[in-house]
Amino acid sequence: MSNLQYEKATKYVHSLKGFYIHLLVYVTVNIGLIGINLIFSSDYKWFTYPLFGWGIGIIAHGLSVFGKGLFLGKDWEEKQIEKYMRK
Repeated sequence: MSNLQYEKATKYVHSLKGFYIHLLVYVTVNIGLIGINLIFSSDYKWFTYPLFGWGIGIIAHGLSVFGKGLFLGKDWEEKQIEKYMRK
């Protein structure tokens, strides 16, 4: 395995770890918020706002880690760079 491959693998593992930590904190905090909301003011479900808003951030984070082949992702950038350099 070359140095470049090792660096890419290390970077990916770090980003994967960051995503899993983010997901764990999201789940833990939102379980707490749901509990607080249902115990103290069950008639108004305000916990849905942070759940939804932060959920968008989790999805974006997940796409940045797992969505390598998606439109405008890393692969797309590399293909565009190669295409431009051939000109």
